[in-house]
Amino acid sequence: MSVQSMTDGMQPYELTVDKFLTHAARWHGTVEVVSCDVEGETSRMSYADVLERSRKLSGALLDLGLKSGDVVATLAWNTRPHMETWYAVMGVGMVCHTLNPRLTPAQLISMVEQSGALVLAFGAGLEALAREIAAARPDLRLLALDEPATDAGMLQIETLIAAGQPAEWGGFDERSPAGICFTSGTTGAPKGVVYSHRSNYLVTLRSVMADALGLTQRDVVLVAVPMFHANAWGFPFSAPAVGATLVLPGRITSGERLARLIREEGVTVTAGVPTVWLGLVDHVEAAGEQVPSLQRIVLGGAGAPQSLMNRLEQRLGVRVQTSWGMTELSPTGTLSSPGEPAMASGFTSIGLDMRLTDADNNVLPQQRGVVGHLKVKGASVVHRYLGAEAPAVDAEGWFDSGDLAEIDETGALTLSGRSKDLIKSGGEWINPAEIEQIIGALDAVALAAVVGRSDDKWGERPVLVIESRRPINDNDLKDALRGRVADWWIPTQIERVDSMPLAATGKIDKARLRARFGAL
Repeated sequence: MSVQSMTDGMQPYELTVDKFLTHAARWHGTVEVVSCDVEGETSRMSYADVLERSRKLSGALLDLGLKSGDVVATLAWNTRPHMETWYAVMGVGMVCHTLNPRLTPAQLISMVEQSGALVLAFGAGLEALAREIAAARPDLRLLALDEPATDAGMLQIETLIAAGQPAEWGGFDERSPAGICFTSGTTGAPKGVVYSHRSNYLVTLRSVMADALGLTQRDVVLVAVPMFHANAWGFPFSAPAVGATLVLPGRITSGERLARLIREEGVTVTAGVPTVWLGLVDHVEAAGEQVPSLQRIVLGGAGAPQSLMNRLEQRLGVRVQTSWGMTELSPTGTLSSPGEPAMASGFTSIGLDMRLTDADNNVLPQQRGVVGHLKVKGASVVHRYLGAEAPAVDAEGWFDSGDLAEIDETGALTLSGRSKDLIKSGGEWINPAEIEQIIGALDAVALAAVVGRSDDKWGERPVLVIESRRPINDNDLKDALRGRVADWWIPTQIERVDSMPLAATGKIDKARLRARFGAL
């Protein structure tokens, strides 16, 4: 028997993201997508109806003259119309470019220029910002998602859906671009990452595995991480992929709003950055409320203080699930197992490989129990940034995450800080993440960050910045570090802030802290 006679033994089946919603509509058609508007009012619609509306929107976009490969940008919150736009765009081979409304107009204009978007779909309260972007891009058409169009030249989603004929989805190569998301820019200028259908599909399969997110059709998933932040960590794909109910909270993710949604919708799993859950547990404690249906909170986006994880588990009765990922990873990297105690940043699953190197990119001979520079490789890892000439990977295909990390004997990953955050004092390195972890575990501390401050004698010295839950003096903070880090690591300068500055993605904004506390 020849090899040729065996090459078509299995059916061709392109791994394209439209199949997630199509699957949900066909096999879990009555399961709902719950969406909040800007006022907090909820609406609900079945997966079957969401599919029908999305396919009609696809048809209307094609009737406007858009075609496969064209880019549609979105500037919107976590709502059903935003999700419908995602699938309508990607389902016919167009590219969805998600924009972060918390960035400056200049940053957003630059991103739209780089992606070449032809349409900008905007959500509630964002028309003025959308118009400012469009003023710099005369060929950019505006599409209102959550509110009526305000002039005749503006598109409106309900009008398009009413007039559109359902378009056929798929029929293009799985390696085609599906989406564009820019990095947060916390370590430099934001860079565009182009997700393919194949990368999104494969990372979704990885993420729903039992030792990863472990989602099932019995789950009710509240997505508090924004859809413009690394594809909302893939939840708009993974929830319909398993037939789970999806809850989209809209613009407001206050502790009060989230607690209400969790109770009313029977939410079992939710995900977001630590600052969101700090707001939730603060509200629940102050109001004396409960969230009895909630089983798991997936933390990511930034390192979570141990004190916060303890509060969440003890006060809410949930299991905290830690994770590590990047925009460049589509975005899931590692996850701790759902039924086990939170373990550092968790384990990788099939499809993502990791290794540790020294600063000169030499592979460490010992890969367990040592700290090194974390490199990753896989089908959902960036190869080249948008518009870049050179690949983002080395000659062997490994991408430098920019993180320092340790892998223990069980394979669990622990991040040891960002390599660019290291502080060089007297010719030796100080790792801020180790100090932050110790201080962040104190009950009196809500958030902690360490940045370098210029020093005439030592070059740099660490400055500890804290947001407190209750008063704690400098000596108690320093005592917590003694014996756990080298004495010369202990910050001599301690600053307190009423509210820790946060970047647009919810991470602590160290650039602002350095600007405020880093000068002599």
